[in-house]
Amino acid sequence: MTRNEQVPRKITFITGNQHKVKEAQGIFNHFQIEVEHVDLGYPEVQGDLDEVALFGSRYAAKRLDKPVIVEDAGLFIRELGWFPGTYSSYVQSTLKNKGILKLMEDVRDRYAEFRSVVGFATPNTEPEIFLGVVEGHIAREERGNYGFAYDPIFIPNGYDKTFGELKREIKNRFSHRRRSLEKFALWFEDYRGD
Repeated sequence: MTRNEQVPRKITFITGNQHKVKEAQGIFNHFQIEVEHVDLGYPEVQGDLDEVALFGSRYAAKRLDKPVIVEDAGLFIRELGWFPGTYSSYVQSTLKNKGILKLMEDVRDRYAEFRSVVGFATPNTEPEIFLGVVEGHIAREERGNYGFAYDPIFIPNGYDKTFGELKREIKNRFSHRRRSLEKFALWFEDYRGD
């Protein structure tokens, strides 16, 4: 049976972010994976993206008693000691893009990475994690109205436009979230359950 002949599979995506749900749906359609969205808050442990995804997926799978995925992502800027990193969500809600640009005013090395980690767990198994990374650099000003959060200040390698200037269909071809979700989807194709 080929991928196109498979019966659609379903996965529960735990997130409060509708942008992430739309991005996941666009990616998972190619793998015939149906996305069920549940906005179930879970405690975010202090640690790296892997630790957040491991804990969140384990917690949600046990709480809902079914297989789930969670996704945690961050912007990591080399010259700022990989800040904001795991604090990306908090920094976005407080400093916003203007604050990051202010911190980067006189910085010549503008290298940055968007990293995404998907955590998958069932109520009875240890979680699996899938990492996606996109390399690029920080723009000198906000540009574009597409995307969300740091998208208007991040220029991926090989492009002269920010994620905020790229339509979702284009960004979805190679984004950090695309890479982590696609790694999960490829693995999930062969997953037979616990």
